[in-house]
Amino acid sequence: AQQQTLRQWIEEGAVWPESLVLNPRKKIDFVEQIQPIFELHCVACHRQDYAKGRLQMDDPTAFFANPAIVPGDALASTVYTTTILAADDDDLMPPVEKDGPLPKEKTDLIREWIDQGAHWPEGLVLVARKMEEAGPQDEAALIAALHEQIVANLDVTEPENMEPYVEEMPWAGVTFNMTVIPGGTFMMGSPESEKSRRPDEGPQRKVEIEPFWMGTHEVTWNEYEQFMYREIEFSMIRQGDDNPYINAVSDAVSRPTKPYVEMSFGMGKNGYPAISMTHFAAVTYCKWLSAKTGRFYRLPTEAEWEYAARAGTTTAYSFGNDLGLLDEYAWHFVNADGKYQKVGTLKPNAWGLYDMHGNVAEWVLDGYLDSYSKVGDKKFIPGFSEYPHVARGGSWDDDPHELRSAARRASNDQWKMRDPQLPKSRWYLTDAQFLGFRVVRPLKVPSAEEIAQYWTSFDWTE
Repeated sequence: AQQQTLRQWIEEGAVWPESLVLNPRKKIDFVEQIQPIFELHCVACHRQDYAKGRLQMDDPTAFFANPAIVPGDALASTVYTTTILAADDDDLMPPVEKDGPLPKEKTDLIREWIDQGAHWPEGLVLVARKMEEAGPQDEAALIAALHEQIVANLDVTEPENMEPYVEEMPWAGVTFNMTVIPGGTFMMGSPESEKSRRPDEGPQRKVEIEPFWMGTHEVTWNEYEQFMYREIEFSMIRQGDDNPYINAVSDAVSRPTKPYVEMSFGMGKNGYPAISMTHFAAVTYCKWLSAKTGRFYRLPTEAEWEYAARAGTTTAYSFGNDLGLLDEYAWHFVNADGKYQKVGTLKPNAWGLYDMHGNVAEWVLDGYLDSYSKVGDKKFIPGFSEYPHVARGGSWDDDPHELRSAARRASNDQWKMRDPQLPKSRWYLTDAQFLGFRVVRPLKVPSAEEIAQYWTSFDWTE
């Protein structure tokens, strides 16, 4: 239908009203925007073995076999047109007794989704949900619910009881390891005498760090794709009201849109670090992971990251100053064969953390300031704009001096330069194939208000 309309417009002279300027239109995300509407208002009645009017809306195969939906033409789709009828119309969907009519913002989303082609992620089956099970409808309520869940699940409160542990994603058979990082004090930054030192690595400042757990390895694709592709998660989880791995809180966390390119860029996925996510995506992953596990996860602050990377040392690298040892601990430009490598294949630092030098650079919480003299007594520097945020550790594509414990990198718009989308994605960085992250879990659970600060990254309308 869209092709026919475009052809007819051209054949009729391609008339363009004077002074009319076009603006990008946001791509509708089915999982984030349409699925909640269908599951709250439609699937309870229009599902297998209970399909009113013979319209089944839980399974995509049955749904698209029905003439009620015409991808690309909302006005020919009764799935949409019945939602905008008058409240006293017998054909209104959902009917008044089922909370109809829908708000205009929801019917507009349905119309736009259909007109854009009615994309439905492969393998995703919908389940009916009651309004009270839909989860928090705003960020403050979501974080409050997550904080309550995290506090209820708290199992360790004293440093002497901290032990390494294995976190599970049992619906997918995926695990990752968390390493204990003891509290202490260190000098953050590099001394002026350090070779290859840059001005933004100083002046050195004394920082006190509370104990926390840190991901033993960088977050891998095995973990990240559970968040990145919601249809993978749902295909692995048995549907049903008694399912312990589907909950209203985790479902309320935003999830990435489907990438338009293969995001490992051919470098490998099983056991390899996830890459090319925006700071916003990394922060949101931590929120989702917290909702799934009941433990508070976030990105490390820049100070926590350097403290953990140094592992009690004051040298340029955690293993000393001898560059002859670098290949034993780090993947970098000289030895990485032009790509990232599987996590944990070289030696760890003294605290048991792998790939803190090299492999992929890692996001931290902080926005970038060019001098530590500007930090003051803040625990971290929030990023109030999309750029710049700080990445640490250097990567497979970097020279050895960029892998030093104190070395810093500031993000910029060139990391998304080749993204052809308009507007550019808030989830993916096409030109940051050197960039990943790892998670931390502080021993002390912060308040809901503090959690909101840790889980906030600059966001914008796509």
